[in-house]
Formats: sequence, structure tokens, C-alpha cells
Amino acid sequence: MSLDFYTLDDLNVEGKTVLVRVDINSPVDPVTGMILDDARIRLHAETIAEIADKGAKTVLLAHQSRPGKKDFTNLQQHAEVLRKVLGRPVGYVDDIFGSHARETISNMVNGDILLLENVRFYSEEVLKQEPLQQAETHMVKLLYPLADYFVNDAFAAAHRSQPSLVGFTFKMPSAAGRVMERELKALYSALRNVEKPCVYVLGGIKADDSVMVIENALEAGNVDYVLTTGLVANIFLWGGKVKIRKLNREFIEQKGYCDYVKKARSLCKKFKGQIMVPKDIAVCIDEKRVEFPVNKIPNLPIYDIGTETTTEYARIIRNARTIFANGPAGVFEKEGFNLGTEDILNAIASSPGFSIIGGGHLAAAANLMGLSGISHISSGGGASISMIAGESLPAVEVLRESALKYRP
Repeated sequence: MSLDFYTLDDLNVEGKTVLVRVDINSPVDPVTGMILDDARIRLHAETIAEIADKGAKTVLLAHQSRPGKKDFTNLQQHAEVLRKVLGRPVGYVDDIFGSHARETISNMVNGDILLLENVRFYSEEVLKQEPLQQAETHMVKLLYPLADYFVNDAFAAAHRSQPSLVGFTFKMPSAAGRVMERELKALYSALRNVEKPCVYVLGGIKADDSVMVIENALEAGNVDYVLTTGLVANIFLWGGKVKIRKLNREFIEQKGYCDYVKKARSLCKKFKGQIMVPKDIAVCIDEKRVEFPVNKIPNLPIYDIGTETTTEYARIIRNARTIFANGPAGVFEKEGFNLGTEDILNAIASSPGFSIIGGGHLAAAANLMGLSGISHISSGGGASISMIAGESLPAVEVLRESALKYRP
């Protein structure tokens, strides 16, 4: 887990062309198409500005959402927002590696910044392949001859093996950007110095990753307690033969998580007393929050954990020395159902232990609350949860290989 890869400190980019992969994937209003939050764009501004200020031609690769989703759109608006954030011109082309994009890159002068089109408009970007195979895709083959260096600052997508994330590292000297560097330093430090008791708080709607983390962490003896919330909790409740009722079972089935119910049942038997599930939940009746104990759940969608549960979870969190949390406790965007998420975040912030908050919705909630007691708020939930689970990140592994290959 050493940081044996190059950073911006190792590159002399003056007069060079630098391909920079950023993650400016932003929430978009489905009606107006307007960007609702520019946090990720602001996050990468430091890396972009540093490279441009050193006299490089900075070519940005980025994605927005994925095919089939309502917020799958072009990056023209992202370029406009980035222009305002940086306070300097940012070019944009509605092309990724075609003749228009390549000609525009060739005509750049030192200090220019150019954002290429959404890389997920390109079909090969969403195919699952090994990094070495990604290096032979059309995007990499056509763009790498125009550049001198590749910089990956997209930590939030580092758990994915896609051409724009891993392919260029085989073709040119590559380095981590400032966001990537900071994230890895914080997470590696935390993983090397885990103090007990260690508590994981896992919720949200992406339950597959969380169940994997729970299994790996408990098998390795790295965690003392796992507190489940959100859809993760519903899966473990169902796995524990709690009657979560038809609507909630159907939602789990629609998400394709039925196999994880069986896994949850097995884990609860094997690690009895370490996996905590809610004692009460909240549903919405006549637009109001109504709480029920888990043995009396009505046939309504579960929107949050209940107050008895948050009280118990908060006590465990405040006594922890290491805390990792990912995913909100419920539908925190809906008025009245943010209580579980906010109570847990307040407990984490007031705990004397070292704490890491995964990216996405939980990080957004923590930022909205203006909490100052959290040790590290990650920009990438999927990447950070993969690291906590003990998995290697493809985009980081290839940075290491590039450093070995291009070492002076």
C-alpha cells in the first residue's frame, strides 16, 4: 500500500501536452438539464490550474453519468462551469478522439485548457476489459501520440478499468493528480493504523459493494461492529427473517439483490453480535414521518431508520476509535427523513476516533451540515469502499506500473 507512483511534483510539464482524467460527474436537474452542484468541478480545479499555470496544454477527459440515465448528457455546461470556477478560458469540443478533437489539441498553445466530450459517449469506455486491453482501444491509440504525459485525478472512478482511466498509462509517463494523491494518502494511512474498536456504518442503495465489504472485513477481523442502514439494512433484516413486507422485498428484487439476502443470512449467523440491524424504521404516511418497530413494519417503503436505532448506533460510534461510513441511512433528501443520516453524521463528528466518510450522498449531506469533526471526507464512495474491502484499484495499480516503466 505504498505511494510508489508519480505525482505532479515529478513532472516537468512546461510546454508539454498533458491528458488529465478528472471526475466532474455532477448531479443534473432532469427537467432543466442544469448542473445542480459544482462540488466535483471545484474539487479538480486545483490540479487543472496547477498544470495550466506551469505552461502546459491541458486536455481534460471526463464522463457524465452513463448510457440509459436521464443525466447522461454532453459536457458543454461542465466547461462553462469550470470556466467560471477557474476564472480563465476553457475550450470545449463535442468530440473525443475524432479529427475535430485531434486538430483542436494540435492547435493549442501553452496555458490552454480544453475539455473533450463525455468519454462514455464512446462504447468501448463502458466495456469491462483488463487494463492492457484498454490500452489498445481507439481512444488511446488516437490520442496518446498528441500528448506527453497522462495525469489521473479521478479517484472517484479509480475502481474501474476503462480506457480513459487505465489505457494511457501504458503509452506515456503518468502521474496522480492532487485529488488522487490526497485521497490515497488519507486512506492508506487509515488502513495502516486501524485502532480498535473499529466500526463500519454502511447504508445507501448500492448494497452489493457494502455486503462485500462486510464479509471481507469480518473475515479478516478488521472490524468490531457493522451498523447497517438504508437498503443494506433492509437486506440484512430480510436475511434475518424479519417481515419487511411485499413492497420492500420487491424493491430488493428489482435491484437484483436477492442473492445478497442469502449472503446476509449466512453472515449474521457466522458473525452474530457484530452485525447490527435497525430496531425501528420510519415510513411516510400522509407526507409525515411515522416510526414502527421492525416486527410491525407496514406494507410501505422504508424511508429511514428509527430513533431507537439511531440512539443505539450513536452510542457505538462515539465509543469507536476508527469509523468508516458510506451511504445515507435513508431518503435524506425528503423532508423528515434526514434524521437518521444527520444523527449518524453528528455522532461521527463528535467521536474522538479517526473517521472517514465515503463519497456521494453521505459526503454531500456532511458538507451541507458543515461538520468539522470528520477526519476525512472522500470524493469517491465506490473507490474508497473498494479500498476498505481490501481490493486493489485498477487505475492506481497502472500508475505504479507506469512509474516503474518510465523511471529515469
